Amino acid sequence: MSTLVVDLEDPTPPYEQIRRAILDQVASGVLVTGDRLPAIRTLAGDLGLAPGTVARAYKELEESGVLITRRGAGTRIAEGAPIAEFNPDLQRLADDAVGAARSEGFGDEAILEAVRRALRAGPGSGSPHGS
Repeated sequence: MSTLVVDLEDPTPPYEQIRRAILDQVASGVLVTGDRLPAIRTLAGDLGLAPGTVARAYKELEESGVLITRRGAGTRIAEGAPIAEFNPDLQRLADDAVGAARSEGFGDEAILEAVRRALRAGPGSGSPHGS
């Protein structure tokens, strides 16, 4: 794994910077199936962050199928990690939309439901808010 850098001046939360950096390294082939990532405490110490920050990034990547953690084997890039369609530009758009929704006070479940409805509406539906 190449070096991860977290910019504390960046408004993007540190866990999100870590998550994106790992996704970028997987998408670019720097990290491949089976590659082992540093232990949470090790990476947190290297970055000067709380272990919970790194744990959150790893947890989100596990939930999306990019990482797998096994006791005694550590955290590794999962076989068949869903990265083929990863697009950093699309991810930034999604991150911005989620950030805006959260800043308006919406919870994650409400945001997920809104995204599901938007996807079901189909391409270019342009459905107005609140419909």
